Amino acid sequence: MFDRAVAVADPMQSLGQRLPPKPPGRVVVIGAGKASARMAEAVEAAWGPCEGLVITRYGYARPCKGIEIVEAAHPVPDAAGVAATRRMLDLLSGLGEGDFVLALISGGGSALLCAPAPGITLSEKQALTQALLASGAPIGDINGIRKEISAVKGGRLAAAAYPARMLALMISDVPGDDPGDIASGPTVGHRGDAARALATLARWGVTPPPSIDAFLRAGGDPVLPDDPRLSRVENVIYAAPAQSLAAAADLARAQGYAVDILGDALEGEAREVATIHATLARAAKGPRLILSGGELTVTRRGDGIGGPNAEYALALALALDGAPGIHAIACDTDGVDGAAEVAGALIGPDTLARAASAGIDAAGALAQNDAHNFFYKIGGQVVTGPTLTNVNDFRAILIEG
Repeated sequence: MFDRAVAVADPMQSLGQRLPPKPPGRVVVIGAGKASARMAEAVEAAWGPCEGLVITRYGYARPCKGIEIVEAAHPVPDAAGVAATRRMLDLLSGLGEGDFVLALISGGGSALLCAPAPGITLSEKQALTQALLASGAPIGDINGIRKEISAVKGGRLAAAAYPARMLALMISDVPGDDPGDIASGPTVGHRGDAARALATLARWGVTPPPSIDAFLRAGGDPVLPDDPRLSRVENVIYAAPAQSLAAAADLARAQGYAVDILGDALEGEAREVATIHATLARAAKGPRLILSGGELTVTRRGDGIGGPNAEYALALALALDGAPGIHAIACDTDGVDGAAEVAGALIGPDTLARAASAGIDAAGALAQNDAHNFFYKIGGQVVTGPTLTNVNDFRAILIEG
């Protein structure tokens, strides 16, 4: 089912259906995100070689004949991402009214498309990103702050392309599928709320560097949704988590399982959500499948290696405590759970027993946020490598009949 969910969101399978005929005149393809290189590959499969520049995560590049693919760091931005973003802005700066820009936007673009606002350095933005990721703040709050302190997010990328016409094709990885939240909305106007960003930082106990604090207190520099420079932009979400969950559900129903979909936009602390789901699974009568998507978070308490999906799976195993006939998988559809090159983990009724027989303390691993090491030691990891797409988390709990 996880493989099916990923395949449905593969740009080579889905993007061509939403791609218009190649416009006449100059066409420039830009993009950012974990799926953007695969999206560019799909564009060239339909249109042939194109001029352009796309930024993706290290290890996620794809062969393109005309579009340049640049790799950069995620989830904390690096100098390669900054340099590539500046080149992208330069590429857009000379376009005219008769030119056409195709923007390929997917999850991960918030880190990969990086141009700090004036007066803010890359190192300051890196420090803030690391602190936010460790705080347990939901991705919407993190991206809201990123949007306020960027020279490229919140509609600024699209504004740089004006007066050219732009079509932005997006793969959603955010709860609610708001185009303004995907990769922090580089092609979507934003009313700006610097005061809210400051309040969010305070709520999660994060003290920003002085330059960021000063920029936000001055009110930022938003590109409003009614800015004339956005008048020639069309934003289209063509792939989203709900489609992948539906495909997995169809597969399960074909095998005789009843299916409950809890939603494609779940948020919250991974271990707390897992406890709730364990209660649902214990009460369910099989054969049944419980599906959910969204993006969970982890508040760092220990110094282990983990990610939201692995932590959810470990907490679920502890809450189920070996309950017979219940199995589960929790993976990120981009193949990267947290900062580790691991998609997630599988659990079953024997997970805790296998750990105990190997002398591994499951509760201790959870306390240290060390879920990836826990599943590595018992052989429960799911390692996919780059999936070249990103429709957020995939969680499935299977209750046998």
